[in-house]
Parts: sequence; structure tokens; C-alpha cells
Amino acid sequence: KKSARYNTHILLLLPSSLSFRSCQSPKQSQMKFVSTLAAFSAFFVAATHVESFAPSSSSMIRSTASSSLTLSQTASSREEDLEMTRQIISAHMEKAQGTSDRPRNDLMIRAALGREPVERTPVWLFRQAGRHLPEYREYKEKTGRSFLDMLSYPEDVAECTMQPVRRYNVDAAILFSDILVIAEALNIEVTMPGGVGIQVPCPLVGPADMRERLPPAASLSKEFVHERLGHVIESVKLIRTQMKKEDISIPLIGFSAAPWTLLFYMVGGSSKKNNEIGMEWLKNYTDASKELLDMLTTIVIEYMSEQVVAGAHMLQLFEAMGMMIDEENFGKFAMPCLEKIAKELKERHPDVPLMVFARGASFANEELSKLGYDVITIDGSVSRETARDFVGGRTGLQGNYDPKELIADGTKTPETVRRTAKELLEALGPQRLIANLGEGLGGKEDPELVNVFVDAIHEESEAIIRASR
Repeated sequence: KKSARYNTHILLLLPSSLSFRSCQSPKQSQMKFVSTLAAFSAFFVAATHVESFAPSSSSMIRSTASSSLTLSQTASSREEDLEMTRQIISAHMEKAQGTSDRPRNDLMIRAALGREPVERTPVWLFRQAGRHLPEYREYKEKTGRSFLDMLSYPEDVAECTMQPVRRYNVDAAILFSDILVIAEALNIEVTMPGGVGIQVPCPLVGPADMRERLPPAASLSKEFVHERLGHVIESVKLIRTQMKKEDISIPLIGFSAAPWTLLFYMVGGSSKKNNEIGMEWLKNYTDASKELLDMLTTIVIEYMSEQVVAGAHMLQLFEAMGMMIDEENFGKFAMPCLEKIAKELKERHPDVPLMVFARGASFANEELSKLGYDVITIDGSVSRETARDFVGGRTGLQGNYDPKELIADGTKTPETVRRTAKELLEALGPQRLIANLGEGLGGKEDPELVNVFVDAIHEESEAIIRASR
């Protein structure tokens, strides 16, 4: 009965909805049994594969696992009955596997979801892997490969992802990749000649060229992701394996560029010149622009979702070229894509934190906070005094430390870094905050000052939280 109390060994437990009512015909009973058994099977599969990040669920699971896989609860509905069953099965699988997929240091996840207070503010850095690290420069020289070439080798991606988390006490790793890998997957050549940034040498020149060169929209599925971006997905898996091997138990962040940013590069070719071409496309080829943005939205969703399936714990979406579109057109063209991405990813992975960064488009932050994202990233142009006002209590914040504070130019010292890190925490508050930068590391930063910043965020936030109790 649904009101019965459960204290049943995991291998013997079945949901109460599998019982039959005498008023049903044998055929009806058989159909009810089959459909309910299917539902039970689905919950069993979910328990073995889905990452559960809800603090209440994880604490309940840990409690269940530690009590010889027994559970004493009252199920008031069929749904609650099945949920209890899923939790017990999940606890059993955790114990059988000897580990939970949730990192031991889950501070970033908890801060992002905002379901409970944290004991200190988590911190990681945009472009924390890469050229500011001497070990990265040494490794790159050893491989003899360019940055873009390394992205095709999962072992290179894993090594570069791991380098900053070995050096710094950051609270997350982020996939070592580039925002234009999706463009490459769509048959758009991407190059990175020294000193001029990333470029698309042969951008799309009009709707006819777009339809001729890009794959059909109907082909943009998860199978397409594995065919064209399989090396990235394999990299995610290899990173998770390496993190486990090195006993570094922190979240792994997967990421993608957002659709407008991808369109901007695919039609304009560069962030250094021809910056007006993206907006001209929106004006002159409105229907084709919407068609392209729809395609990009679809592939971004599938790409990010497959990163989660491969092992990413969190997701970051970069609208890196937000400064290249005005507010009216952002709302008309970019925002619907960002809304669809948030809706779809949250439906597929509701407990995977989803972060968004509309760089140079802070006017969009208030609306973005209403779309289902867990964290809104603020760049250096955003006033810390009013940043919370725009997102209300709907989301957490991420950012917006100035990376120039980390360049050893004779005026920056460990003392100045600690002081400015504390100012960040005092202005934004230590809760529902992920300390990060207002823009990515550029390569000139001093690793010693970066390390001071990371430690200062942890130490100063702990002190602020203790003082507030």
C-alpha cells in the first residue's frame, strides 16, 4: 500500500504501484504491470547514470548508503514511491562502485545552484589554462603543435586542462578548447596566425554561400557531434579519467560559444576587423541570419549536452562578442537563442549548473537571469554595487576581478592582490558568488599573483562568512 512504511533490502524492493487491483481485468492488470515496470526500469537506469546534484538528494543518498541500504520513509504518492526507489537504487550503485560521481569538492556546484550557503566562495579563472603558465609553454614547445592543432589531440587537451588545477587551488577545471570548434565542425576553416588572434579566412559571403557550405540543419544531432566533435567528447572523458588518477576531485566545466558569437566570426572572419559585417547580416539577410542562428542553437545544445554525458559537471556559455551587437538586435536575435539553450539544457540536465557570460552586453543580464541560467557572469564594466539588483535572487553571480591586477608591472604585489580580492567579496558578498575575472587571462599574468588571488578569495571569504554568523 502507498501509505505503508518501507524498510526493505535494496534487492527486494519494488514500487508499490506494481500491485494489482482485483477490479481490473487480467489484460488491464497486465498492461498496468508492463507500463509500471517500464517506469521502474527507467528509474533504475536513471539511478545508474544521472548525476544528482541536489544537496537534499545527495545527503539522503549518503545517509541511505551508510545505513546498509535501508530506508524508512512514508510514500504518499506513486511518484514519491518511485523517487524513493530511485534513491535507494542510486545509493546501492554508489556503494557498489565505491564512489559517487559528485566531486568531493563540490563548492562550485553548491554556490552555482544556490540551494544552501557555502563555507567559502569558490574561485576559478577564465583561460586559467594556457600561455600564462610556464608549464603550458614548455609542453606546447615539446609537442611542436599549435594551439588549434593541440585541440585535436585528447591527450594534449587533458594535459593542458590539468596544468592549472595542479598549480592552483581552484575549485573547478575547465575543458581546454576554443569557442570556434563548432564553426570548424560546420565546415568553416579556422586559423590562428601569431599575433592577430583567431580568424576565419573564408567567411560566409551570403545566404547562398551559407546553404551551400554548411551541413543541412536536419543533420545537426548528437550523432553529428560525435562525428565532427568526437575528439572534444573524448577529451572530456580523458580529463575525468586523469582527474581521478591524480585524485583531483573538483568539477569539470564544459563550455561553448553562443550562437551570435559563432555567427559573428563565421560571417565576419575576425574580431580585429570587419566588425560591422555581423550586424550587416542581421539587417540585410534577416531570414538567413535567423536560419543560421537556429542551426547554431541546435548544435550548441547537442554539443554541450554531450559534454555532460561524457562527464562535465557544469556548463559555461560564452556570448563573447556581445559588445558587437546593440541592445535592440541582441533582444531580437541573440536572446531567443540563449533562452532556447537554457530551456533545453535544463530540461535534459536540471541539476547541472548552467552559467552564461554576455561579455560587453551587460544590458542583457537582467533578462538572462529570468531564463533559467543558474549564474550570470559580469564583466569589468558592471558596477558591483548594483550587480545584484539586476539579477535579484534569481541567479548567482560570477566575476568580475580585473586580470590587470595580476600582472607584475612593479605596482602589483601580493598585498595589492589580497586587498582587491577582499574588495570584490565585500562588494558582491561571499554567497551565491563564483569569484572569477571580468575577462580571460591574457598571458602576461604572474602565476605567483594568480595563486595569491585564489588563496585570498578562499581565506577572505571564510573570514567574512564566519564574522556574519
